[in-house]
Amino acid sequence: MQKGILFLVPVPLAENATQKSFTPYLIDTINSIKTYIVENEKTARKFLKEAGIKTPQSELLIHDFGKHKRGNSLVPYFTQLMSGIDVGLMSEAGCPGVADPGAEIVSEAHKRGIKVVPLVGPNSMLQALMASGFSGQSFTFHGYLPIDKVDRAKRIKELETLSEKNKQTQLFMETPFRNNHLLEDVLKNCHGSTQLCIACNINGENEFIKTMTVGAWRGEKIDLHKKPTVFLIYKG
Repeated sequence: MQKGILFLVPVPLAENATQKSFTPYLIDTINSIKTYIVENEKTARKFLKEAGIKTPQSELLIHDFGKHKRGNSLVPYFTQLMSGIDVGLMSEAGCPGVADPGAEIVSEAHKRGIKVVPLVGPNSMLQALMASGFSGQSFTFHGYLPIDKVDRAKRIKELETLSEKNKQTQLFMETPFRNNHLLEDVLKNCHGSTQLCIACNINGENEFIKTMTVGAWRGEKIDLHKKPTVFLIYKG
């Protein structure tokens, strides 16, 4: 029996950013799919509605892959795919599988010989990199840095050293309510000449992306509390 296709469906990064986030092909695709694996059902249903899905939502089959479901058997998520039915995978925001638990579903799909098709859509790391002015030839995304202040300070210094040694852009992030603490530690532990880009609320109505030296940032007042933010440093 022919297996279904797993489509990776990106979700907008910010409120009222739907029109910036989807393509005609994405709209056609979601209107051909009735089964989804999602990280957040409420977010997923909202996006599908905004994107123009014509299928009544009552007819959709939504598999919950939220944090309370992970660690269980993956078999139920693949029932439709193994029966020849196409399925969409959606994260809470951005691209599935990138800094996202959906990677586990994608990995299992490859093991089962299921075709995986990534759709074009927003990705905060790449868009931040594009807008930073830093090296796009060599870069690394580190996800979340340690919460402990001592460990975090050590890690920030390590990333700065890596950037200088490899001429490599270093990207990282934090839970939005701890952004100001992370910024404080970056400004405290990096050299004044190191370049820092702060990319906040990407695609949002109040999007803010700015690159300056750490020394210049020390003279700025900026509030990143509860605002999705990507931090990038580069020491050439």
